[in-house]
Amino acid sequence: MVVLPVFVQAPWVHVYPFAAFLFSFIIFSCGFYLLNFCTEKWSAVGSLLLGVSWSWLGGCLFWGWLRAHPVWHLPVESIALPIAISLLNTRWKIGSSFYLASLLGTAFTDLMIVLTGVMKSWPLVVEAPFSEASKILSLTAEQLLNPISLISIFAAAFIIIWISNWMNQQARVSIASSQAWLVSSSALTTTLWVDGLFFMTTLIQPKLSGLI
Repeated sequence: MVVLPVFVQAPWVHVYPFAAFLFSFIIFSCGFYLLNFCTEKWSAVGSLLLGVSWSWLGGCLFWGWLRAHPVWHLPVESIALPIAISLLNTRWKIGSSFYLASLLGTAFTDLMIVLTGVMKSWPLVVEAPFSEASKILSLTAEQLLNPISLISIFAAAFIIIWISNWMNQQARVSIASSQAWLVSSSALTTTLWVDGLFFMTTLIQPKLSGLI
């Protein structure tokens, strides 16, 4: 659920933005049906899909029409933030938790993009012709291979792992919300691994990164 927006949605919305945008409502409809008309097991899956649909919607809006303006990334991805917060204590809490944890991971990613100086290269990468974009992206990734940037990245990774472990502990304490806490922990941890995979991809084969 975390990997798909990075490696599937980004290239899809780049080529067919409106089709990818409409898919948000298909995910939401599937989740709504499972949550309200199926067994308890499938209701949990339905709630999760609802959260995924919000992440997918925000991603489509940004990558489809605002991809050259990185300053809008987090605000657009936060489109469902008020809804997710308001539904944390309802049957939708698993989906809300997934969305909020994914958004937190996005915030960490964007913060590191700013601190490491990658932000200034972002518009160049997404607006460049395909033949040139991969080279620019690879050079940008190589610029991160310096002590200050690497220390910052590892510090952020440590904080993410600490928060994920804290969420796991909350799952043991709060039985009623244990699934929501576990989903949050998994989503945040997966965001870290996806960012790492994205970084390695841009170094080795940038054409497969999903950004261009």
